Amino acid sequence: MKRITLLATILTALVNSSSAQQSANPKDTESWSPVPKIVSPQKSALSAPEDAIILFGGNDMNQWVTAKDQSPAKWTVTSGQFTVKKGTGNIQTKRSFLNYQMHIEWLIPENITGSGQGRGNSGIFLASTGNGDQGYELQVLDSYTNITYSNGQAGSIYKQFIPLVNASKKPGEWQSYDIIWHAPVFNENGTLKSAARVSVLHNGILIQNNIELKGETVYVGPPFYKKHGPSPVKLQDHGDPSEPISFRNIWLREL
Repeated sequence: MKRITLLATILTALVNSSSAQQSANPKDTESWSPVPKIVSPQKSALSAPEDAIILFGGNDMNQWVTAKDQSPAKWTVTSGQFTVKKGTGNIQTKRSFLNYQMHIEWLIPENITGSGQGRGNSGIFLASTGNGDQGYELQVLDSYTNITYSNGQAGSIYKQFIPLVNASKKPGEWQSYDIIWHAPVFNENGTLKSAARVSVLHNGILIQNNIELKGETVYVGPPFYKKHGPSPVKLQDHGDPSEPISFRNIWLREL
């Protein structure tokens, strides 16, 4: 008897639900505001969206400074790209950011030498929290046929997260990262409220899927968080003996 009563109750609920759906007005679930802002998309692979901040458009490094002392960036600009100038130090954006979408292209030279971490090594610090190698690093490296530790290859969040796949092109071909960065949020007392999160596409392929970072990049020991606010984006002069790498077509959209 109880089973019959339960079955009848379920059938009644299904009938009532179906009747309610049929009598409802589809306009009840339509949202007409706010209306999304119109933004013109990229017109070509080397252009940026209409609302993007151009961090490097091919002509000069006016948006960058030397990270150590805020002096003008000393990396070399030629033929619509700029190249690491060994020994001049890391460079970072003049402006600071919280959450953003960023596009950046990079080139490992065709005549690259060396092996492991000494083969085209650089890094993109998604938020630079100090003058040295401090912040949250997305690794740049020749990983086409170059063997190294998995959480240190191209596309890794250095020493933290291995890329989902190796999407590397061979040296001499331009590569791209498309990045969605959400900065960490801290409580007033400096404790962590919510962790940093990042998604990365390497040459159009998803390699980091909305991961929560364990903290800032640390070469030795576990990562950790320390309180900070809006931060510059930093590019690394790693100083390895191989041929220096180049960058071009860098733009950012604040979120």
